[in-house]
Amino acid sequence: MATAPPGFNYAAAFGIHSLPAAVIFAIVYFPLFAFFVSKAIVRPTYVFIILSFFCTVRITAFILRALLANVPADGQNLNMLIAYEIIYNTGFFGLLYSAYTLVTDRVAFAKNPPSGPISRLLRMRFLFRMALAAAVAIGITGAIDYSLGTTSRTINTGNTLRKVAVYIFLVCAALVLLQTIFLARVELSEGGYRGSSEQIGSRHGIYVLLAISLLLVVREAFFTATTDKPTQQNNEAIWYPLSALTELIAVILIGTPGLVPARSEIPKESNLA
Repeated sequence: MATAPPGFNYAAAFGIHSLPAAVIFAIVYFPLFAFFVSKAIVRPTYVFIILSFFCTVRITAFILRALLANVPADGQNLNMLIAYEIIYNTGFFGLLYSAYTLVTDRVAFAKNPPSGPISRLLRMRFLFRMALAAAVAIGITGAIDYSLGTTSRTINTGNTLRKVAVYIFLVCAALVLLQTIFLARVELSEGGYRGSSEQIGSRHGIYVLLAISLLLVVREAFFTATTDKPTQQNNEAIWYPLSALTELIAVILIGTPGLVPARSEIPKESNLA
């Protein structure tokens, strides 16, 4: 049912309590959204375009979270809680795909790019998009079945689907990290993309990429490790640093000057749609 029984707060039961934290994260994402929109206009690239969308999703999610935490009527609205959960969890698609695109774009500048079968497979963007799309679809279905299911079978199926989505996201995050490690071996020995020698992203870009990839793996490892422990997973003392903060830091790092090549700079023959 969409409205909770009198006196029951779905949001509080879910672990949503802190209004200040939700408001702070919503506010922080506003300038990031403006930054990536401006970058997408000045230096067109899929990375900036997708991150602009991701920031919009995060602003929406944290506004919803603030309302759920502070407005009793909203906290008692199960549909609003489900909407928040779907928006927040599926939004990770944008950040993960941005990181993947960034790494793949920079591989194109390597003199001798990783050529093993795993590396070639990782550069097939449509496969990665399919995996992420599957995770989103499965996750949405699972969240709805788990929250609105009226039978134990439906609820269990929803819970299983939610776990599958988390596992897919974890595998994809691990693959981004693996591709980044392959790229690091090449860039550190032979060099790679250099937008401007004066910018930190040009001089130390591979270390920034490794940090971004590790943050995304940490984020998904947290959800995977707590997939059977919802109380622990939704504990804001853990959730904010391991989920919300890891994402925020990764987004800020992607904005490092000189890190992201413009679309016009990328060799056309390197793109594997």
